[in-house]
Amino acid sequence: MARYRGSVCRLCRREGTKLFLKGDRCFSEKCAIERRAYPPGVHGQGRVRFSDYGVQLREKQKVKRMYGLLEKQFRQTFDRAASMKGRSGENLLILLERRLDNVVFRLGYATSRAEARQLVKHGHFRIDGTKVKTPSMLVKPGMVVSLRERSLKVERVTGALETLEGRSVPQWLEIDKDDKVGTIKQLPVREDITLPIDEQLIVELYSR
Repeated sequence: MARYRGSVCRLCRREGTKLFLKGDRCFSEKCAIERRAYPPGVHGQGRVRFSDYGVQLREKQKVKRMYGLLEKQFRQTFDRAASMKGRSGENLLILLERRLDNVVFRLGYATSRAEARQLVKHGHFRIDGTKVKTPSMLVKPGMVVSLRERSLKVERVTGALETLEGRSVPQWLEIDKDDKVGTIKQLPVREDITLPIDEQLIVELYSR
């Protein structure tokens, strides 16, 4: 399966904002955006002027990289969102938030979505008692996310939960840190997604 293998800090610099791809490093002084707040490359510090298409493309690339999807998967998610009732842009963000890898990250089991995706693929989690290994699985209200018994002491998970105080769990989710059990209370709404995203630009891009 294809995946990006380059520097993720380079992606943050390219988009000009923190995408939170590096876990705890993003909250420290070592963050690339804090040290070099300009695009990578020899012309990174030059003046950059984007056309309307360029602005739309950069917004799409930012969201795609933030959630860790490749182009084909992101487009399929958009097409599904466009076929649903309501606003396509909001539907897109809600579908992305409902992905299991994002939920694992939001609940605090991992410090980044990439780490959460790897933990899911390695079979560390259960949904309603059933082992799952599909990061793109969409969660529903009432579902319970828990760790496999032998995964309860995985250092990466316990370490992430210990640092959860510095990150807030969305209102549509709930985590019991003592039992390490998460619950999907309801579907997310646009107001729950506080990331700096202008989803209308993505709709306009794909509507060309």
